[in-house]
Amino acid sequence: MNKGSMNPRLKSIIGGSTGNLVEWYDWYAYSAFTLYFAPHFFPSEDRTAQLLSAAAVFAVGFIMRPIGAWIMGIYADRRGRKAGLTLSVTLMCAGSFLIAVTPGYQSIGVLAPGLLVFARLMQGLSVGGEYGASATYLSEMAGRDRRGFFSSFQYVTLIAGQLTALLVLLLLQSTMTEAALDAWGWRIPFAIGGVLAIVVFRIRRGLAETESFKQAAGPKSGFWTLVTQHPRETATVMLLTAGGTLAFYAYSIYMQKFLVNTSGFDRQTASQINAATLFVFMCLQPLAGGFSDRVGRKPLMVGFGILGVLGTYPIFSTLETVRNPVVAGLLVMAALVIVTGYTSINAVVKAELFPANIRALGVALPYALANTLFGGTAEYVALSFKDAGWERGFYWYVSGMIAISLVVYIRMRDTRITSRISEE
Repeated sequence: MNKGSMNPRLKSIIGGSTGNLVEWYDWYAYSAFTLYFAPHFFPSEDRTAQLLSAAAVFAVGFIMRPIGAWIMGIYADRRGRKAGLTLSVTLMCAGSFLIAVTPGYQSIGVLAPGLLVFARLMQGLSVGGEYGASATYLSEMAGRDRRGFFSSFQYVTLIAGQLTALLVLLLLQSTMTEAALDAWGWRIPFAIGGVLAIVVFRIRRGLAETESFKQAAGPKSGFWTLVTQHPRETATVMLLTAGGTLAFYAYSIYMQKFLVNTSGFDRQTASQINAATLFVFMCLQPLAGGFSDRVGRKPLMVGFGILGVLGTYPIFSTLETVRNPVVAGLLVMAALVIVTGYTSINAVVKAELFPANIRALGVALPYALANTLFGGTAEYVALSFKDAGWERGFYWYVSGMIAISLVVYIRMRDTRITSRISEE
């Protein structure tokens, strides 16, 4: 593209990013409000048992992510990135509204958790397709010299969605009584998410299609084509994702529960710590992405791997006994700075590994498989270790998975140099 076409490019990147934000807000609202709605769907006298049940449903949602990645990755490769993005937000909208209106266990019995599971399955299908379509769209829309910077907005908006869910939580905590929030206020964020998804649907209908998709040549996208013609790239995406996605979910999603259930902070303080650190984390993404455009992708990933292996256990074990929210915030921030080496560039690294005809599927499916196995189960594994009386086993588990990914980071070529995204 020439300089005169930069404004349409920026418009498309901003439009795609906005939709991604709403998608991830809807996904993370479940995690942010788990402490409030868990008793309605999983009655129990033990808070850890309730959280375990809710975390299991969170993990179940991840089961659909590889299926969504498979179906909608092929759809985005064959019908267009815009078409894939529009379909994904439609499914997310339906799931959010269903959670907002589903009665509790006391009203409809086991049907309540059943409907919750169904809603999360739809949202899992949506997010499974969203990641590949949005990562591919942003990477293809960005020019070669700024591909790391612009593609980092995939995680900026992912984090912004999570942060927005937390800010809604803080707003409701400050304007509603605890009793009202426990009783019915937790439904509000899911209703908001459903409405925003409708708005995003209209935005995505107006996005421009990428030149890479228009010019794509080669075999039709499909599972067999992916595993037979691109086995090395597929395995690389899975292995480089494993440690990164587990670290991200441990440091951000699970951290809110950890601060309440282990450190002993009240729910509001934990939410404030999580929101403040996530805001800084979000701002770091484009800085790190832009840095990768100058020094390459590999140094950032290797840096994350080394610091993640060395720092995870000390950070979590120290947080166990911290009672000062400022100190806790600094420790959480340290963990998030470490994982920035992965989050800021993982989308573009994966997109640069594949040709255009199979790029959306290649980015989405192996990522979703690793994300399901390690990211989606992070909370459940952490709470299971705690329930078994050996909470620190989770810290070793996270460190070990990062170490496996570190081996991949060290051995792989720098995709900034070997990128398969053509220059449009």
